[in-house]
Parts: sequence; C-alpha cells; structure tokens
Amino acid sequence: MPALKTICVYCGASTRVDAVYRETAARTGELLARSGFNVVYGGGRLGLMGIVADNALANGAHVTGIIPTLLQDIEGAHPGLSEIEIVDTMHTRKRKMSELADAFIILPGGFGTLDELFEILTWRQLQMHDKPIVIINTNSYWNPLKLLISNIIEEKFATPAHATFAKFVASPDEAIGALTDLPEPELGFAGQHV
Repeated sequence: MPALKTICVYCGASTRVDAVYRETAARTGELLARSGFNVVYGGGRLGLMGIVADNALANGAHVTGIIPTLLQDIEGAHPGLSEIEIVDTMHTRKRKMSELADAFIILPGGFGTLDELFEILTWRQLQMHDKPIVIINTNSYWNPLKLLISNIIEEKFATPAHATFAKFVASPDEAIGALTDLPEPELGFAGQHV
C-alpha cells in the first residue's frame, strides 16, 4: 500500500457536546500533525470540526477545508486554514474530500457524519476505493453502529468480509497506530478510484 499523506476527518459540528468528545478531537488533530499527515475535512469552524482543524494547524499540519456555500452561509468557514475550497453542493464536498484523502478517520458526529461514513463504506463495498477507514469509538459512541453492522451481516445484507472495511479503535493514539501500521488489503480491488 502506498504511503498515506492526507487523512480525511469526518466529525460533528455541534458545540454542545461533552468535553470527552472535544478532547478526542483535539488529540486527533494534534496527532495527525505530529505524525506528518495533511488533513482534509469539511471546512467548518464549529464543534469537533473546528477543534480538529485548530489543533492540526497549531502543530504544523497543512489543513484543507472543503465547504459548500450553504454551510459557509449558515456556520461559517474556518478562517485560518492552509487552504479552503468553496463548492456548490454537499455532494461535491464529499467527492472532493474523498479524492484528496488517502485514508479516513471518523469521530463522533451527527447525521452528516453518518452520511459521510456510510457513503465511504458503500464506495469501499463497491470497490470504488481501497482506502483505510478508522472509526474512533470515544465513550462507546459507535457501539450501536457496531451492533447494526453485525445485524446487517447476520441478516445477509452484507458479508462478514464487509465488516473489515472499517476498523474501530478506542482512541486517537490507536487510530494513528492503525494508519501507520497497515497490513496489505485482504480483498481484491478493481482500481476504480473516487
């Protein structure tokens, strides 16, 4: 597998979440930068998104934000990014983020984060990419998702191999470890990149 350079981070923009989630976001941004990764994310200044960006920037990372006009008007783009790209739609945003990324880290988030995660998992299932997907299970936030994935497989809407597409870890430190010590992909890959 080629060396990973740019990590896409999906996470929530809520400013009301508990401190444990904010701490995880801060540590994720810091570790990504200290590990030499570039960061691409949704471009926002609020919530976990802003915290990841702030801490990555403070530790020397190149941080690219991709934000649609709609959210720029509602939430505001982060003012201090290395690069910001304003795009027309949420669909364009997700496509651009996935194109720039060599791997994905998912932190807790809401419906938007779920949308991004399920899309990138679906694209992996369809062999549109073979990029690593790491989910940080802060405060057991993603435990219901783990149960849902198990149920999907048990009911034969997916195969057991599909459960390997995303790796669940407990902390940002484990996430960085998972990215820096990757095994070769187990499944064949058609090579059609997104």
